[in-house]
Amino acid sequence: MKVNFRQKCLVALSVLLILPMGKVTLAVSDHNDFYNVVMQDGADPWVYKHTDGFYYFTKTTGGNVTLWKSAQLTTIDAAPTKVVNTGGSGIWAPELHYINGAWYIYYAMDDGDNVNHRMHVMENTAADPMQGTWQYKGQITDSSNKWAIDGTVLQVNGGLYFIWSGWEGNVNVRQNLYIAHMSNPWTIDSERVEISRPTYSWETNHSPNVNEGPQVIINGEVISLVYSASGSWTNDYCLGLITADISSDLLNPASWNKSNQPIFSSGNGLYGPGHHSFTKSPDGQEDWIMYHVAKYNNAGWNREVRMQKFSWNADHTPNLGIPVDPNLPITLPSGETMHARYEAEKGTFGGDAYASSSPKGSGGLKAGHIDTPDSYVEFSVDAAAAGEYILLARTANGTAGGNWSNFQLSVNAGPSSPFYITNKGWENWGLSTARVQLKAGMNKLRFTKGEGYGEIDFIDIKPL
Repeated sequence: MKVNFRQKCLVALSVLLILPMGKVTLAVSDHNDFYNVVMQDGADPWVYKHTDGFYYFTKTTGGNVTLWKSAQLTTIDAAPTKVVNTGGSGIWAPELHYINGAWYIYYAMDDGDNVNHRMHVMENTAADPMQGTWQYKGQITDSSNKWAIDGTVLQVNGGLYFIWSGWEGNVNVRQNLYIAHMSNPWTIDSERVEISRPTYSWETNHSPNVNEGPQVIINGEVISLVYSASGSWTNDYCLGLITADISSDLLNPASWNKSNQPIFSSGNGLYGPGHHSFTKSPDGQEDWIMYHVAKYNNAGWNREVRMQKFSWNADHTPNLGIPVDPNLPITLPSGETMHARYEAEKGTFGGDAYASSSPKGSGGLKAGHIDTPDSYVEFSVDAAAAGEYILLARTANGTAGGNWSNFQLSVNAGPSSPFYITNKGWENWGLSTARVQLKAGMNKLRFTKGEGYGEIDFIDIKPL
């Protein structure tokens, strides 16, 4: 028996699971929630919502700057990309800013030796940063020309400021936060001013001492500079807060006041949250923080990207709370399209594959044991219109050796392609994504054995 089921997101399922005693259960349902993994691999996320309604995202890739363009926050991982070649090496924590009608990428780069990390900037005057030509504008520095990373731009009261993390001298004793005035988006025209150095116990519990990843957000008359502290390679990595009045002299260190406690740290089984960015929901009504965390306890620099909504304290500073429980769904950002969810245990199994218990799975069950060449789990998707769709799967990989694994994913019996799953342990669920081309009407999505092993909790389907 088949049921044609139209949904708000224009995707529906027409396969029913017929259970004993004649009970019939739909294998799909509309969902307005997600589990807060945005990317299953990556660090130093930067996301910017432009006036065109799109989100522009970037992160540390090491060898270049890669941009993603997405209409929705939860689908960034599967969004179209553009690689901007920068030359050099050690490309860290790029940020994309729109200033005075042009696009600017700020990024740290060295020549193969970390001691030579400095901030650099590129410009693109096209309306869409995925188009046009990126031109190198040069190194951006003050007269000291010391080690510098994690640069960001503050636009306030008609003024332009550059804020970054740097060394006081030529040796890595500690990372301080500095601010300087800018005469244009690629030129600093003042001396650097130190506005923070690691002093509290939660900032100095690892060596070298670190203040880095500064991000600014303004609410009312308060500028909140939220920064990362402690060792980025440890579970102690966290976010601290420095504030200034919007009308104060921002080049005066006395204008900045540091909180004596972190405002966002490990919790709910997530470790080392840090190096974040702030953005708005698609309808502009909600505030969201995107951040990286370790993939598992003591994972060090093996990190993933998550996000969650936050509120405001009475003093106009951000109330970030604690990292959301990774095994509890949270409501989609307001204005995002709902998606069709297919619980994996309700798929069609072949070979040795079958559904089994999942203590942290969305429905208490998962699809697994896809361990032999003839094993598979298959989903039947009825698309209301032909086109490109986004597939988001809650996946896990605990294959011995710690390597990535993959399924082979085929659509309508066509050629298969790898569907990658990071390795962070069984029942430590992550997110795997793909863009799939569906025809109008019935489609078959099949996951078969690839490299290593994996499990699926559910899949979500959204129009691109």
